[in-house]
Amino acid sequence: AELQIAEAVALVDTIQNWTVLDKIIIPTKNPDKKFIFGKGNFQVLTEKIKKLPHVTAVFLNVERISSLTKKELEDAWGVKVFDRYTVVLHIFRCNARTKEAKLQIALAEIPLLRSNLKNEVSQLDQQRGGSRYIMGSGETFMETQNRILKEKELKIRNALEKLRRKRSLLRTQRRKREFPIISVMGYTNCGKTTLIKALTGEAGLQPRDQLFATLDITAHAGYLPSHMAVIYVDTIGFLTDLPHNLVESFSATLEEVAYSDLIVHVRDITHPETILQKATVLSVLKNLNLPSHLLDSMVEVHNKVDLIERYKPTEENALAVSALHGHGLEELKEEIEKKILTTTGKKILTVNVNLEGPQLSWLYKEATVQEVEVMPEDGTARVKVIISNSAFGRYKNLFPNSKIF
Repeated sequence: AELQIAEAVALVDTIQNWTVLDKIIIPTKNPDKKFIFGKGNFQVLTEKIKKLPHVTAVFLNVERISSLTKKELEDAWGVKVFDRYTVVLHIFRCNARTKEAKLQIALAEIPLLRSNLKNEVSQLDQQRGGSRYIMGSGETFMETQNRILKEKELKIRNALEKLRRKRSLLRTQRRKREFPIISVMGYTNCGKTTLIKALTGEAGLQPRDQLFATLDITAHAGYLPSHMAVIYVDTIGFLTDLPHNLVESFSATLEEVAYSDLIVHVRDITHPETILQKATVLSVLKNLNLPSHLLDSMVEVHNKVDLIERYKPTEENALAVSALHGHGLEELKEEIEKKILTTTGKKILTVNVNLEGPQLSWLYKEATVQEVEVMPEDGTARVKVIISNSAFGRYKNLFPNSKIF
């Protein structure tokens, strides 16, 4: 409970101009019940709220409360009441930069608008005794509003589908160039962006110490020890009890992950709930129906080890790093390279080419040339390349006399 309340405070602190005045741990009943609390606890809570003159809202750290409960509580306390869904949605709204993220948030808001509508209609009905038809259209107020919401939802889904098609086109082009793609994932605020900045040296990346700083998938180019160029993809952070239709509306963003060649799972090893956070991330990944090879080859990174003395990972194959201080990054890059070569079926080879023939220009076109060592006395060169299995097969057919080391 202590850690849950700490996370709830962190969520509120993420939003500009929102401040936590007080917090309290109280057992809750089933959130579907009209009142979430027992009578005694409700009394305690009501007195506490009345004693805080500056309070403008109450945040209940439960996934969702029904519109009926929300109304009852707001009437009793005289302030706005938020649940986890509305707070997380608001954070998303504040952090959305791209058109896609904004559309996904609009989609996630629809269920909320629907439940608010039910609320409004029941209030109107109480006030005027029975719903009236609108301007003789034969449609009640509720039906009209529901139809408008349905049309809005359809519009958003179509716009997202367009963006998805555009992305799959870009993906095909990227595949042609054969850049391996590495998705960096983890619980929110585990240090994904800081790690990508450390791996790519990209100065423009400004990590922020807050929940859900990254909402849009962003791609960043980096190099592995063999000079192979790769693309690191920064993804949205995970959260326990993240309302599932929020995850659903972001599944288009997370769909990218299925097309990556490798997943790097970053963990904040200093967090007291790091084991639970790992379980949350893994369960979301399982729900995304990712290909099994991606889940099996995942690289686990224990981040922020600079904050723990002489840290040794207990999990087998986990790598200890400090993204902030650059500790353990070389080992991580080597591990990534090893896995990428296996999953993409690429090889690192040295071949002997005749400089008068077309071999060198062919290799530049079809593979990644790493270094060329020219032997002027016999007009040949030793070329170190990263080459896919299919390209290597074509090379051997075209140049059967080429020496391979």
